[in-house]
Parts: sequence; C-alpha cells; structure tokens
Amino acid sequence: MVFSSLVFLLRFLPITLLLYFIVPGTKAKNAVLIAASLLFYAWGEPVWVILLIISSVVDYICGGLAGRHSNTPKGKLFVVISLVLNLGLLGFFKYGGFVVNNLNALPWFNIPDPGISLPIGISFYTMQTISYTIDAYRGKAKVQKSFFRFLLFVSMFPQLVAGPIVRYTDIEDQLEERSITIQGIYEGITRFVVGLAKKTLVANYAGSVAVKFLDGELLSMSAPEVWFGLLCFTFQIYFDFSGYSDMAIGLGKTFGFTFPENFNYPYTAQSITDFWRRWHMTLGSFFRDYVYIPLGGNRRLQMRNIFIVWMLTGLWHGASWNFVIWGLYFAVILVIEKVFLLKVLEKMPKILRALYSFALVLFGFNFFYFEDFGRNVDALKVMFGTAGASIGAADALRMVVSYLPFIAVCIICSLPVKRFILNRLERLRIPEGVRAAAAALCIAIAFIMSAASIVSNSYNPFIYFRF
Repeated sequence: MVFSSLVFLLRFLPITLLLYFIVPGTKAKNAVLIAASLLFYAWGEPVWVILLIISSVVDYICGGLAGRHSNTPKGKLFVVISLVLNLGLLGFFKYGGFVVNNLNALPWFNIPDPGISLPIGISFYTMQTISYTIDAYRGKAKVQKSFFRFLLFVSMFPQLVAGPIVRYTDIEDQLEERSITIQGIYEGITRFVVGLAKKTLVANYAGSVAVKFLDGELLSMSAPEVWFGLLCFTFQIYFDFSGYSDMAIGLGKTFGFTFPENFNYPYTAQSITDFWRRWHMTLGSFFRDYVYIPLGGNRRLQMRNIFIVWMLTGLWHGASWNFVIWGLYFAVILVIEKVFLLKVLEKMPKILRALYSFALVLFGFNFFYFEDFGRNVDALKVMFGTAGASIGAADALRMVVSYLPFIAVCIICSLPVKRFILNRLERLRIPEGVRAAAAALCIAIAFIMSAASIVSNSYNPFIYFRF
C-alpha cells in the first residue's frame, strides 16, 4: 500500500488536478475529489472502502440528528450511538487480536486468533467523523445536508490515511465554496514537494540505518549501536510523519482547502509539555477537546485526567502494551513538569532545555519502535550496559563519524532554517524575482531527486499508515 500510494500520487495526481481544474463549479470539483479519494483508498485495500462509507453514513445520520437536537438528551443519544458504532468498529479491527492474545495468556482461555487486518487510516477517519457528530451536538458545527459533501470530508485522499486530523469545522465552509488561485496552487505544490523530499530523501535513509541497528539480534549489539539506531529512528519518524503532513496540507491547498498544521519544529521544544504542543498537534487538540476537558481538564482531578488521556493516546497508536507504557511514560513526565519541573527548566539555558526534551523523546521512542515487549526489554538492557556486546571507543567514534554528515542534515532540517534563510535574503536585498526563481529551481530539483528515490528504493514505509 505504501509504494502504491506514492505511485498513485505521482502518476495519477496530474490527471486528478487536470480534471479538477477543467470541470466547472464546486459540485463537479467535489465529485472529482470523491472519485479520486475512493480510488486512492481502494488502490491498496479495495474491501475497506465499504467500511469507510459505512462510517460516513453512520455519522452523517447521527451527526445530523444530534445537531437538530443539540444540547438535549435526545441529541446526546445520537452521540452515544455514534461513539458505540464507531469505537466498536475501531475496537474490533484494531484491538480484537490484542484482546484475544491477552485473554489467551490466561490458563482458562484458548480463543483462535481472528487474524484481523487493520484497515489503513481507520484511526484517523474515525476521529474525524466522531468530531463532526460531537460538534454538531454542541452547536459548534452546522448540520451538513449533503451526504456527498460529508463523504468528501471523510474520504479526502490527501489526509485520509495518515492525517493531519481535519475536523469538520476546519473545512465546513470550504466544502460548499472555496477559492482556487495561482498563488495557492504554487504554494500547495511547493509544500507537497517539500514533504515528499522529507519522506523520500531523509526519512527513508534514516529508517534504513535504524533497521540495520535495531532489527537484528539486539543482544549481539553494543550500547552505542542501539542508541544510534534509536537516534536514526527518532529522525525517521519525524521526517516521515511531518513529511506526509506537508504533502497532505500542500495538496489540500492546491485544491483550495486549508488543513490545520500538524508539526511546529518539535525537536526544538523546551520541555515535554512544549513538545506535545508541537508534535502531531491535531491529535493533541482532539484529545484535549474531546477527552481531557470533558473529564474535567485542569479544573477537577487534573493528574487523573492526564493519565487517562495519555493511556488512550498510547493505545490509539497501536494495540500493544508497549504503546500503553509509552503513553504512561509521557504522562509521568508531564505530571512532574506541571508539579515543579517547568519552573526549574525556565531557569536553564535554552540549549539545555532542548537537549533535555530531545533526550526524553528519544528514549521514549524505544517503546514506540519495539512493539514486542521482549525485544523492548532486550534493547533497554543493551542501552544501559547490562547486556550486549562491548565496543571500543575508537569503533564507536568511527561509526558516528561515518554517519555524521547525515545526522547533521537531520539536525539542520529539524530547525526553523527557512525563517533564518528568508531573513538573511531580505537583509541582502536580493530581488524578489531572483529569489522566486531560485526557490522554484530548488523545488524542481527536490522533486526529481524524490521521484528517482521512489523508483530506485524499495524501502518506502509510511510509519503512521499502520495506525
């Protein structure tokens, strides 16, 4: 599905764009996008298009009825129906095998593994449809009268399988009327190519290096090797996911939609609290508005609410105890920061605060990478020197030096260098035309290199497709 989806974007996107711009009126353009979106989703998993349509029908009906009876017991009933049906489907497909395996660990259970495959993107579009029903009930979203406009909201292919999580209220007006400009198309294509380059030129290479160090026999590795593999994975997951988000936002802009931002240089964060305001921002805002605040937020049992939200955040990422541990790990840190650590961090230099945050995030991704708990324990043993092979200081230095140029690229690209470059160019008073031509040339080169990488490289995993 990953390679196929990239092939779809590069081969069929020009056809989709051509048809989209040729047909007149918003209704016809919406029809082109719905057809392209269903084709995109069916490219890898045709049968699960039915599930996406079922989810759309459920929330089109429940959301409409909840909106017509907003803030009433009758309206709340339709919200409950939506939650039961949507979360029931999500639970069956995503957590069915997990529950069976855990039950079978008990001596009196022997349930056959259902072998359920996870429909790609189900976690993302389920949250989107739920947000519509809840917002309609709260009176924050207008009831959508057209099922096809609602289906477009749910199925829109740029952000369908890996986000960002677009709420109905983000684009409800744009579903009915939107402006498409040459400037918007240029900015959208530029953003798309930047995301494609992040994915193919940086994330893929970082991932291939991480696999070398983390997918073998861990106990035969040394501590520096496992830590370095984890460092590469930390860069891989950022450039992979933020790259996909850039691609989705760029395509949305090309079609006249404005999708919410999903990343804001998270590896420059000054605390873990700050990190989670910068990383996967649409997921964080979803749990804040639909789970944390309804539980009481900061007003009542705040610490309990934090732990509940982060346990759910961990489970959202995958059906594994490792993800639960990963979520609770960050919950503990966030609670400690709220109690006293944020005040301590404020007195520290910015670079030390950034290193503190990055180190904790890097260690946390250990639970994220190893979904098998046994391998996770092995990795921890090696990382802290209680197991694994020994490695000399000279060997470790040679390993680091050999990858130093690539790590330097990852660090630079994780920083807001674009702002710095634009500020420098303004001070140099380079003519606007020259700057635009140089930017267009860079984008063209990045696209050619990315396309060549896709053709020549069989390693193209989108990490968040599996969520």
